[in-house]
Amino acid sequence: MEELFELRACLEQGHYTDAMTLVGEMEDMSKDDKINKIQSFTIVLLIHLIKKEAEKRTTRSWELSIRNAVRQISRVNKRRKAGGYYLKEEELRETVQEAYEEALDNAAVEAFEGRYSESALAEMVDEEKIRKEALQLILEGQRKKR
Repeated sequence: MEELFELRACLEQGHYTDAMTLVGEMEDMSKDDKINKIQSFTIVLLIHLIKKEAEKRTTRSWELSIRNAVRQISRVNKRRKAGGYYLKEEELRETVQEAYEEALDNAAVEAFEGRYSESALAEMVDEEKIRKEALQLILEGQRKKR
């Protein structure tokens, strides 16, 4: 919020170079915020996909969480006015890759009522398959949002 006040002051004083620098910083902050939100929803998506595969079952709650995470990723990733997406397919793939370890750690606490360690849970699931499924769900969700 402070940046907006600084921007206003720069514009009022005719300091356009400083104003443009602030605009650049604000754009970066906005994109970082979008990326963080997408990362958080990706972790939730992966947690439930890991639990589904490990436990060989699902629940309505897990399915709802998966659908909600996909919707939220699509919503946050969509560029409203400019069109397109903040993160392209390759960046989404990297996000899924980066989120996997944290999701596995969290899933170990939830799956099988926390009876297995992260490493034991990792041996029960196919990481590549889960990451591909997560990316596919995200991309399908974006196609539906068009």
